[in-house]
Amino acid sequence: MKKKFKNILKESNKISLCVYFVLRILIIVCMINELINKNFENVMLCVLSLILFMLPAFIKKRFKIELPSTLEMIIILFIFSAEILGTINNFYGIFPHFDKMLHTLNGFLAASVGFSLVYLLNTNVQTFKLSPFFVSLVAFCFSMTIGVCWEFLEYSFDNFLNMNTQKDEIIYKFEEIKDVDYTIIYDKNGNEKKIDGYVDIGLNDTMNDLLVNFIGALIYCILGYLYIYNKDKYKIVDKFMIKKIKN
Repeated sequence: MKKKFKNILKESNKISLCVYFVLRILIIVCMINELINKNFENVMLCVLSLILFMLPAFIKKRFKIELPSTLEMIIILFIFSAEILGTINNFYGIFPHFDKMLHTLNGFLAASVGFSLVYLLNTNVQTFKLSPFFVSLVAFCFSMTIGVCWEFLEYSFDNFLNMNTQKDEIIYKFEEIKDVDYTIIYDKNGNEKKIDGYVDIGLNDTMNDLLVNFIGALIYCILGYLYIYNKDKYKIVDKFMIKKIKN
């Protein structure tokens, strides 16, 4: 197992390996701290993050593809930011736009994966030829589908696991009523609770997440479209392109 692990990691450059191990150590420290505090749900999130960190290396070995070091590093940082910083350390609550930044990045990364897959197929299969517009369109649709599926997951987490991933919040404006003073909520026993404004059940969060996912996907797809016409000028796209390993 140790030998296989070394073979997988040796394909990455020194910078990505450094980032990988530093973040891995931080996750382990965080996991120990959560274990001491008996926050077992957070401990499982740390374990999940450590497993996900192995995903890029596993994909490279299993599917014989090359992940650019830039893409690999961003994926690892994305996992760390979403699970460790966002969920465990409450960056989602401390920094209002932290969640939106990650969803924008998710749209960008998902578009890069979709674009790479279609581009590889388009350039390696003689009977399959799409125009640059359709390559970009398929990549865009791929990214938006990933974004929608993630919102399905958030909805499921909230309904079946009693979580709050869709970020319920207090709203002070409703339809034609510009200033909502308060709302009274009654439970099944007739007890009432008065809150300022009214509670949004996550619709705003979901729509904003999809909007920024749309923006991230659109940015990459425009760059990808231009890349097909002029690879030298837009070679930055290469840093996010999955490539097939040549035998």
